[in-house]
Amino acid sequence: MRRFLDLIRDCLTDVREIMPWDLEERLAANPDLLVVDVREPSEFDAMHIEGSLNAPRGILESACEWDYEETIPELVRARDREVVVVCRSGYRSVLAAHSMQVLGYNDVVSLQTGLRGWNDYEQPLVDRNGRPVPIEEADDYFTAKVRPEQMRPKPKTT
Repeated sequence: MRRFLDLIRDCLTDVREIMPWDLEERLAANPDLLVVDVREPSEFDAMHIEGSLNAPRGILESACEWDYEETIPELVRARDREVVVVCRSGYRSVLAAHSMQVLGYNDVVSLQTGLRGWNDYEQPLVDRNGRPVPIEEADDYFTAKVRPEQMRPKPKTT
């Protein structure tokens, strides 16, 4: 049986990743760069990179095409722009970047370590109103909170 991380590894044969410091440099060098955040709208509202575009992973493929209810015109027009896809930890962004490549995006990469790594690198995040999010608040937000029922069952001992 294949697992989630196997799927990510398979996509990484085709998807390039950059680190947070690379994104910082690219943003400074290319004002036309498009940061696409594929997290859910509630995650995006809580905090995101200023100027990024929210295209949730669940609707990404139709958001990348004309004539759909989910179409995001700026995203459809970005096939020849430099695009960096981000998520919380860097996994959903790999899957999204792979889909975008299949759909004809020419210069798309994934942010390795995601926004968690961006925050660890002490880069700014803003909330839905454009207000800066304190690093400590983002640290708490990005800390994994796996509930007991989400953990792998322990083998029974006899």
